[in-house]
Amino acid sequence: MKADILIGLQWGDEGKGKIVDVLTPRYNIIARFQGGPNAGHTLEFNGHKHVLHTIPSGIFHENTMNVVGNGVVIDPVIFVKELIKLSDHQVDYAKNLFLSRKAHLILPTHRLLDAANEAAKGKAKIGSTLKGIGPTYTDKVSRNGLRIGDIQQEGFDEKYQALKKNHLQQIDHLHFNISQYKIDDLLLDDYEKLWFDSIKKILELKLIDSEIFINASLNKGKTILAEGAQGTMLDIDFGSYPFVTSSNTISAGVCTGLGIAPTRIGNIYGIFKAYCTRVGSGPFPTELNDETGEALRQIGHEFGSTTGRPRRCGWLDLPALRYSIMLNGVTHLMMMKADVLSEMKTIRICTHYKYKGDLIDYPPFDANEQDLIPVYKDFSGWKSAIHEVDSLDKLPKELIDYIAFIEDTMKVPIILVSVGPDRQQTIVRKKF
Repeated sequence: MKADILIGLQWGDEGKGKIVDVLTPRYNIIARFQGGPNAGHTLEFNGHKHVLHTIPSGIFHENTMNVVGNGVVIDPVIFVKELIKLSDHQVDYAKNLFLSRKAHLILPTHRLLDAANEAAKGKAKIGSTLKGIGPTYTDKVSRNGLRIGDIQQEGFDEKYQALKKNHLQQIDHLHFNISQYKIDDLLLDDYEKLWFDSIKKILELKLIDSEIFINASLNKGKTILAEGAQGTMLDIDFGSYPFVTSSNTISAGVCTGLGIAPTRIGNIYGIFKAYCTRVGSGPFPTELNDETGEALRQIGHEFGSTTGRPRRCGWLDLPALRYSIMLNGVTHLMMMKADVLSEMKTIRICTHYKYKGDLIDYPPFDANEQDLIPVYKDFSGWKSAIHEVDSLDKLPKELIDYIAFIEDTMKVPIILVSVGPDRQQTIVRKKF
């Protein structure tokens, strides 16, 4: 048995949560392999909207196991808040939620350090979510971090205090006044108390050696879907550096984030929006700073699930999409939020870039606006609502042509088209 992967192909916010929820009935296990509470996976069904940050998006299916892998970083406070919301919706997470002992902990001072580092950058800030993700991964690779499994060991408090002291020294060096900074409206001492209370709650959950669990499950014939957070263009190695996240968001991250060998990877599902969005700073070649961009933002409700910040919006970027497909080895594509384009008279797709006098079809190393000019192909809009369309043959011809052009250009089948946020508003275009 091989594990399948679901990956975002743009700058995040592609709709991974919805599609994981749609696909979950096909799988025994849903597993997160990277990122942390900087992710915001939105699911809608039965008239309710749910936003998950760390917990896998299969949690609402009672017969599916959900694993938070070793590549994920966990803030106990945010994690427990998610658990409480699940309880409010009568979700019995205790029986089907598993945490890797090797997943790293986000300390309160990681969040302070994140804010201090961002403030020190001034105008060069990267647009961090201020959830402590970067500093936690920094401690991980410098071998100073604390992991979920450390909670169960003697000397945890001493290790915590030593790492906290290290962080406070770094913050002091950055001349950041922590006495005036609040974490989720709480001063450090109050948030720290809440953090330790949340640690006690985490100890009540199933803590596992996830790499052993995952591989044993594959050996037993269990089906597994690895759920990515963020998007390919935010990958620490291949994204628009330095305006990226702190982990490998591409399919290769599954191997290190769950302990699955490359030979045990099956299908790789790539998700993209029918247009592009981005949160925070960094290159965005097709960004629309005009009425059209604002219309996409308002119609598509393009505001961050985690931060609430308005997302930057623009036309679909095929050079970036082609690049992401290559990096991930995508076998199947899924197009999201086609309904957002329904009111557009003309829709544009970036097919190439003009870059320093050349025509290229990939993101260059230095993607600044002065040297990178998008080349567009125009399409007629369908000018009709599609959110109630329930079959492929009822889609407007203009949308069918739009999808076909993308598929023919990318040379990968587009198997699903989303026409609304609810799990039912999903049209299967090709069997898989």
